[in-house]
Amino acid sequence: MTRIEDLARFAAEATGRPLGASTVEEYDDLWAWSVEDPDTFWTLVARHLGLDLPGPALAEERMPGAVWFPHARVSYAAAVLDGRPADEVAIVAASEDPAATSEVTWGELRRRVGSLAAAYRRLGVGEGDRVVGFLPNTPDAIVAFLAAASLGAVWSVCGMDYAATAARARFEQLDPKVLVHATSYVHGGRVHDRSDVVAGLRAALPTLEAVLDVGSDAWAEATGGDDELVPVEVAFDHPLWVLFSSGTTGRPKGIVHGHGGALLEQAKAAAYHFDLGPGERLSWYTTPSWMMWNFVVGALLTGASVVVYDGSPAHPAPDALWALAARHGVTVAGMSPGYVAACQKAGVGPAGHDLTRLRRVGITGSTFPASSHEALAAELGPGVQVCSISGGTDVVSGFVGTAPHLPVWPGELSRPCLGVALEAFDEQGRSVRGEVGELVVTRPMPSMPVCFWGDADGSRYRDAYFSTYPGVWRHGDWITITGHGSVVIHGRSDATLNRNGVRMGSADIYEPVEALPEVREALVIGLEEPDGGYWMPLFVVLADGVELDAGLEARIREAVRTHASPRHVPDDVIQAPGVPHTRTGKKLEVPVKKVLAGQDLGVGYDPGSVDDPDLINWYRDVGRSHRTR
Repeated sequence: MTRIEDLARFAAEATGRPLGASTVEEYDDLWAWSVEDPDTFWTLVARHLGLDLPGPALAEERMPGAVWFPHARVSYAAAVLDGRPADEVAIVAASEDPAATSEVTWGELRRRVGSLAAAYRRLGVGEGDRVVGFLPNTPDAIVAFLAAASLGAVWSVCGMDYAATAARARFEQLDPKVLVHATSYVHGGRVHDRSDVVAGLRAALPTLEAVLDVGSDAWAEATGGDDELVPVEVAFDHPLWVLFSSGTTGRPKGIVHGHGGALLEQAKAAAYHFDLGPGERLSWYTTPSWMMWNFVVGALLTGASVVVYDGSPAHPAPDALWALAARHGVTVAGMSPGYVAACQKAGVGPAGHDLTRLRRVGITGSTFPASSHEALAAELGPGVQVCSISGGTDVVSGFVGTAPHLPVWPGELSRPCLGVALEAFDEQGRSVRGEVGELVVTRPMPSMPVCFWGDADGSRYRDAYFSTYPGVWRHGDWITITGHGSVVIHGRSDATLNRNGVRMGSADIYEPVEALPEVREALVIGLEEPDGGYWMPLFVVLADGVELDAGLEARIREAVRTHASPRHVPDDVIQAPGVPHTRTGKKLEVPVKKVLAGQDLGVGYDPGSVDDPDLINWYRDVGRSHRTR
């Protein structure tokens, strides 16, 4: 029996409702109950997960400002570590060198966390103090976080690929007391020394009272003791961590989640949507800068073990993640659409790897083209579910995804997640089906932010999500809820292509264009011009040795015309040296749109959040050339 089926059985016994989760119809009934009666649903989810959370669950329903479990005292660290079998593996630490793999048992993890928590306490760290990390994806990052959480301190972390300016722009808002750091990380067969960034952070953070280098004797001593872990219980909405948005303009917004909301949502997603629990093993390629790192840590809440990987997903070979999954007996593997596409274009993938334990492959980070889905599912065979999920840093969880017994339609996400009152709204705030609308959530979720850091009056928070439809969360994605109940995501609504009044998401263009073997990646922009015109260029990054000639340009245009829309055939197809992304892999559609229009990105622009900042200047030059034509 899957864990979601067991939840449905448990809820049916408690409520007297005929609930199940073995068919699409049963899931739809379970979901409908979960959003119609959130108080009972979340009360029973907490009980089923073994969490002692006295009700009511949803004491005051409003958005923003819902009040969840006001009588509860919780500890995220305790929820991860209490009651685990000491000798079983909790974390597998992997890198580009398979010989360097190591394992951390639950008992060892608890001992390290207890020892470091005691060291933090001796340094004066207590409830509400901030501990920040500049770290690669290793067990040290998880230990540093859990030790801070166990004291009621607030955690924030940046991966080591972040530039000094980007890390500083985040951490200096928090006035941290302790910095935990490494001095290097491995990527693509090279060791990248980051000592200069660490030195800059130390100088830029005057509130620091201690700095711990995870490669030092001091760290070994701090984590090598035998101090008993004594987690501090805090209020349900006590700040757990600050996750920063991946945007490149404006001051990075610090999104604060509470202990209770984060652990409830993440345990729900891992247990019921991915069927994770004791004996299961999760590997999801990420860095500590991305919310998927938090999702991986959250899988520990179910008793599953996790694989953390420090390295490139394509080193020493393009199929490195498939090799990793085979080597460590992974049951749920996660990766990006871009990685899947790169493997397919390189002619490699899961074939040839022993993936007999693999049951599910999760895809997130951007839209997953139907063609890529179909090819991957065919390679893996019917015993492995290939599924996309979509959520966000904002709720550190998913809005839409799948569940073990749900069908998956290529290019679509099976269903809204349990407890997520998801709808598509038109401009007048009316719910729509079968047509493009704004992704909205009409009832609270436990992991909606407690607040934004430094947003004393809540105005930034309200403006971010509730200014378009008061009292309703607007996420900023275009979606279609199909006639059979699945969800299609078209891309960010602030990057919508609106030619002659016909709207289309950029993802609908990328799918057919990036399916062409000659095209490595594409970027499409819709630009309103001062004279009332509309310019829609399509930038393409081509495979090695390929040049954009008339024949290829014609095939690109025909792919858009046939598989997307004849109204959205680009005005110009332009070969580009690259597509700029945030550090979490999102295409920078809005900043590129601004520079093409000749707008200044302003003092809030953060080049440290861009994987290749020099590309912005190339697009600025293209815009300048277009305006002078």
